[in-house]
Amino acid sequence: MNTFNNLEQPIGFAVPDWTPPPHPSREPIIGRYCRVEPLDIERHAADLHAANNTDTEHRNWTYLAYGPFENLEDYINWMEYVCLGTDPSFYAIVDNATGKAVGVASYLRILPGSGSIEVGHINFSPLLQKTPAATESMYLMMRHVFELGYRRYEWKCDALNAKSRAAAQRLGLSYEGVFRQATVYKGRNRDTAWYAAVDQEWADLRAAFEQWLDPANFDASGNQRVRLADLTGVVLKQRG
Repeated sequence: MNTFNNLEQPIGFAVPDWTPPPHPSREPIIGRYCRVEPLDIERHAADLHAANNTDTEHRNWTYLAYGPFENLEDYINWMEYVCLGTDPSFYAIVDNATGKAVGVASYLRILPGSGSIEVGHINFSPLLQKTPAATESMYLMMRHVFELGYRRYEWKCDALNAKSRAAAQRLGLSYEGVFRQATVYKGRNRDTAWYAAVDQEWADLRAAFEQWLDPANFDASGNQRVRLADLTGVVLKQRG
């Protein structure tokens, strides 16, 4: 889709009708299985800490730059220091069935001028993992930014975090490579794997999510009839 200038040099395709989008809304995003709402320490911290403590081996914290938090006070102190700004912009994922906050995620590296945004700080407690609500929360966050007019939706993780890499691809984000020795956290090196979806892929991804999340896709025991990866896989530009 590239074109050429008057010097016969290849240049990127024109985007004449695009304007920088606004910052993501701080209003709750409501789904069938969950809602994604701005993180509020008073409302969410105790539920989140209790949900996180069901991960008794602390597996969820291995690839995060912080945690685990043994007591609620430490968790609240961390939230006050990290989670109350606009970038990253943190959200709690609340299970509609219980009304309890069971996970967090954030928008970060929010760049309206280039239409790029990242989802990160994802921490799904065992109460959220492998549920329709987990997938729906990621769909709701992706839908929100593409509907605002963002052009690019990024996911980055430790290149050794196989579960995060598989999750990115299941959600329809294409592999873009690894930045070697990208950072240091918890006293160790991190190579960072990059994934992204772009606005031209959103219509197909949205259809895939909506088909998978439809109650008709689950049998009486809650088992999926069609895998999301089978629906999003046709959109992927590269696996890795």
